[in-house]
Amino acid sequence: MYYSARAIHARKVNFKNVLEQAVSGRQLVRAIAYGITTEEAHEEEFHDALSAQGFEVKTKPLQTFMGGQKKGDWDVGIATDVLRLEPKIDVAVLVCGDGDFVPMVEFAKEKGLRVEVVSFRESTSKNLIESADGFFDLSSKIDQFLIKDAKRPTSRPKRTVKILS
Repeated sequence: MYYSARAIHARKVNFKNVLEQAVSGRQLVRAIAYGITTEEAHEEEFHDALSAQGFEVKTKPLQTFMGGQKKGDWDVGIATDVLRLEPKIDVAVLVCGDGDFVPMVEFAKEKGLRVEVVSFRESTSKNLIESADGFFDLSSKIDQFLIKDAKRPTSRPKRTVKILS
């Protein structure tokens, strides 16, 4: 979600409001956020902020392969957690748009779990939307789910150019 918000809207996600939308008045059992850590360790502040907002934060290091290719994803970990929690929950809310989760969604639904997806429509797999029991488009309420970047001016200041001869 962090990178989708940056790429699509050039803003940061208000994860507190996303969590409130995902819960929608139901009893929250667990809110898990999945992150990647790098050697630069710039993510720690972000992970701490998620933790302060009620998320259990799971992290793992970015993998670097021969040739310099890097990979950091949590697909198997997320699917495992959903299926591990299935006997204890009625609804799983996946805050992600990755179509790789379609088989997990379909399997979880076969087990009797309701699966909802919350993400930006622009970066969400059509197949994931169709397989889920419900879909909420974060782009439908930009100001509620995205934070305005304080460092970035909302409008460009006018500049006067004087030409001296």
